[in-house]
Amino acid sequence: MILPVRRPGRALTLLKAKARATAHPADPSWPVRLAEDLRELDADWRESAEVCADAAWTARATGHSVLGLLSPDQVTAAGLDPVTARTFRHLYLSALRYDFRCPTLQAFVERLPDSAHPTLDCHSRALYAFALLGQSRREGLDLMDEVLAEAGEHAKTLHVLLHGLWLGQDLDQGAERLLALSSRPVFDTGSDPIVLFRVAGALRRLSRYDEGLAAIDRALDLLPPGDIAVHADLVRERSLISAARDIHQHLPTRAFGGTPT
Repeated sequence: MILPVRRPGRALTLLKAKARATAHPADPSWPVRLAEDLRELDADWRESAEVCADAAWTARATGHSVLGLLSPDQVTAAGLDPVTARTFRHLYLSALRYDFRCPTLQAFVERLPDSAHPTLDCHSRALYAFALLGQSRREGLDLMDEVLAEAGEHAKTLHVLLHGLWLGQDLDQGAERLLALSSRPVFDTGSDPIVLFRVAGALRRLSRYDEGLAAIDRALDLLPPGDIAVHADLVRERSLISAARDIHQHLPTRAFGGTPT
């Protein structure tokens, strides 16, 4: 197999494209400009996913969601070049994911023309799997396995799947699958606070409360300062684990008619 030749300075060019996209999130033209930058670079799906996921998150965090900048018709417009179409799709689906709009994300992908489905890139299919997993739909697990076979150790794509497993509370073996996914080589340093946050939730679902508390405490310690919204999510998870552990510890006493302390 002949690998594509990548121009020198490619990583720096991608960083510049992301910086341009996130510098002025209120500017409605930045998604189009980002698509132009990625098209100029001939970005592959991995590079597009890296830039678009972060850009969509930054836009949402500043109150300028991509959902208010791109319409579904723009994302699916005929005649778009492949890189622009993929850029718009990555931005739009990522924004739906961050808002937990699983049914809308699922419906959007399923309304794409039949000809588009066989050519959907790996990250777009991961976002579709997220929508199914987040609704605890069994077919999401099958699609996840297909995505994993292609994604390798691409962290952004694995994060999408982790998010779906975390959200799908009623998935059969969902917590166990999440823990297995979190042990992939790309996450084996144990230094990603979001992975640890997901792991803590899975351990809570498995009634492994002390391990869950250890995971969430490490996540809190590793979270960069100033990330207020994510910090609140982590604190909430810690409260849930503590409350679940307290209830679990008192259940035997109550069952035998004792007095709870």
